[in-house]
Amino acid sequence: MASESKGTTARGPISVRRALASDVPHIQRLISPYVAQRILLGKDNVTLYGSIQQFQIAVGPDGVPIGCGALNVFWDDIAEVRTLALDADWIHHGVGHALLDGLEGAARDLGIGRIFCLTFEVGFFTKHGYLEIGESVVSPDVYAELVRSSDEGVAEFLELARVKPNTLGNTRMLKVLPVV
Repeated sequence: MASESKGTTARGPISVRRALASDVPHIQRLISPYVAQRILLGKDNVTLYGSIQQFQIAVGPDGVPIGCGALNVFWDDIAEVRTLALDADWIHHGVGHALLDGLEGAARDLGIGRIFCLTFEVGFFTKHGYLEIGESVVSPDVYAELVRSSDEGVAEFLELARVKPNTLGNTRMLKVLPVV
C-alpha cells in the first residue's frame, strides 16, 4: 500500500497510514456504531487481525485513529473498498475522502483497475467517480472461481442469496481507475 499521507482539515492535521496490528481495537471502536445500525457487517477480532494488511487508518491531530478502511483484492483487476468507517465527530471533515484516496492509491500500486463497493453512501462515492451497477462485472469463468470463496464480501459482490438479507438496501457501485 501507499505510504503515509498527510492533510489538513478544518479540525486540524490528519494523516492516513497503513494499519498496525495494535489498531484492531480502534477499528472495532470505529465500526461498532455502523454494525449496530446494520450499515456494516461485524467482524471478529481474529478476522480483523488476519486482514490487517488490507486496512488504512486515518489519525487525528492527537494521534488517535479517527477512521479506517480496507481494500480487499478479488481478482487480478478488481478489488473492493470495505469497512470504511469514521468517528462520528469527524464526519464531513475530509477524513473519508482522504481514506478513500489512500485506498485507491493502494489499488493502483497493486495494478488494480476497478474498485467495487457496496454502500448506503451513494452520494459520497459518486463524488469520487463511482457509478451504480446492477449486473455482474466479471466474466462467467471468473464468477465460477469467485463463488468458491468463503469471504462474505465476495459473496456480497456476487449477490449470492445467502447474504442478501445483510445487504438489503445497499447500492453496488464501481469505479474504473484512470491509467497513470
